[in-house]
Amino acid sequence: MTSDPPARRRQGGPRPVPVPVTGSEAEYGDILAVLGRQLGETVAEATDPGGRRRLTGVHFEYAADPKAVHDMAGGAGYSLASNWFTQLLAQLAVANSITKSQLCVFLFVAGGQVPGTGITQYTQQEITDGLNKIAAQKGGKKITRSTVNRAVQALCGYNWVEKAGNGRIQINVRLWFHGNSTAQHEVLAEIADRHEHDAEAFPYALGPQGAHQEELDLGFGTEETHRGRRRTG
Repeated sequence: MTSDPPARRRQGGPRPVPVPVTGSEAEYGDILAVLGRQLGETVAEATDPGGRRRLTGVHFEYAADPKAVHDMAGGAGYSLASNWFTQLLAQLAVANSITKSQLCVFLFVAGGQVPGTGITQYTQQEITDGLNKIAAQKGGKKITRSTVNRAVQALCGYNWVEKAGNGRIQINVRLWFHGNSTAQHEVLAEIADRHEHDAEAFPYALGPQGAHQEELDLGFGTEETHRGRRRTG
């Protein structure tokens, strides 16, 4: 009966190199390397005895995204206005379809809206005093409170403004609005509810009667004779 051969001793020489990690683990490591390059950061790694890499941390930094802001004169900010309406104002003024007092009252209250509401907190006396500020300094002709009152009544008839009670005035926010689009749509929804969604009421029906956007012929190209001399323009 023969005995088993003695166990063979491992011969000297280099140890076998661990087989490289393949499959999902290798792909995971590649993803980390790519992520590190994209983020401009070195992904912290550690190697365990089995040769596998373990993620120990990823550091993220977010840079500020600077955005340019409007550079507006004065400290009252700015409003958004319908381009159609601003042209219409000029056309109506040239055609004498609105009075100077109506134009001035509207522009003054439109510029004094409480942000996000379309509401002005001015009383008619405050509108009068505000419009007379420069005239008072120059000692010129001033607008009266009764004129302001008539102008407000006319503007209400045009559906450019609406009385909101307690001396407040609601601007037609489809024409002029101080605030973002979300706030504007919220105000429009409130107004529509008050008017039972009537498409012929404030703020949709607009005056004066027959007011529409058109190109006016102001006669800039005509020729006239003045005291025997012909002139153009």
